[in-house]
Amino acid sequence: MFARFRRRRLSPVLRDMLRETKLDVSDFIYPLFIRSGEGIKNEVASMPGVYQMSIDTAIKECQELKNLGIYSIILFGIPDIKDSVGSDAMCDHGIIATAVREIKKAHPDIFVITDLCFCEYTDHGHCGVLDPVLETVDNDITLQNLGKQALVHAKAGVDMIAPSGMMDGMIESLREALDNNGYSHIPIMSYSTKFASAYYGPFRDVAESAPSFGDRRSYQMDPANRREAILESIEDEKQGADILMVKPALAYMDIIRDIREASQLPLAVYNVSGEYSMLKMAAKAGVIDYERVMMETLLGFKRAGADIIITYHAKEAAKLLNGN
Repeated sequence: MFARFRRRRLSPVLRDMLRETKLDVSDFIYPLFIRSGEGIKNEVASMPGVYQMSIDTAIKECQELKNLGIYSIILFGIPDIKDSVGSDAMCDHGIIATAVREIKKAHPDIFVITDLCFCEYTDHGHCGVLDPVLETVDNDITLQNLGKQALVHAKAGVDMIAPSGMMDGMIESLREALDNNGYSHIPIMSYSTKFASAYYGPFRDVAESAPSFGDRRSYQMDPANRREAILESIEDEKQGADILMVKPALAYMDIIRDIREASQLPLAVYNVSGEYSMLKMAAKAGVIDYERVMMETLLGFKRAGADIIITYHAKEAAKLLNGN
């Protein structure tokens, strides 16, 4: 005899009708890594299918994304010259400012987000200006520079900024800088709960952003702290963030759910490089059904409470969702 749970699962049509959580291509933001030059598309060994691209190649990539129904990207820059303060990030002719202008010119319908941080631009690999005494990032000087970076991106035509440095007061400071300079329309998607995670390793290969000494635990969050994780996001909401974020995602499903229940703001998750690479390497070893595990993972983020998923899987997932 079938009980009511089994009865509801017998028909594939009824299963689809009763499915509580659904993925859509519009959920995805695709990361792009931009460097100077022409015709560049360098695959990263630790992240199969992920590339460093020159701007002309990225423009072609945007057309491929649109063909799949993906209209949102987040940009990371790899400058030719790095220095102690990350000057390229604050320059109107820097790699990301130039990329924003050229991509928006070629694809005005692409929603361009920029990661706001300094780790890719500094010669020491940390997320801001260093305090020489404490040997960690100087919070207040870095806030000033983040404001300069945000205005450069806004002037270039960015659609949204995404500060990721985990500086105290960064959202309030950035909101003030944007509002006071005629850019009150630009939303802020804050990396509001970002952990000092071991899952970032492959990203540092592609972005060339590994710290030259120490680590980032003096400003990124302790993975053990749940209550603090909630407070971080709630504080960014109070300061004016438009969208919150949890990074990484896979090992932090409880935090995603906690923040979802604590806030009514839209919530993004970053399906980070280590999470992506683990699936790729497991597929290469033949130990998982890659496509099924990928889609189950992405669905898990949505079920936990995410509205937006930043993921390197976006193109593959879009093809499956589109029936390709």
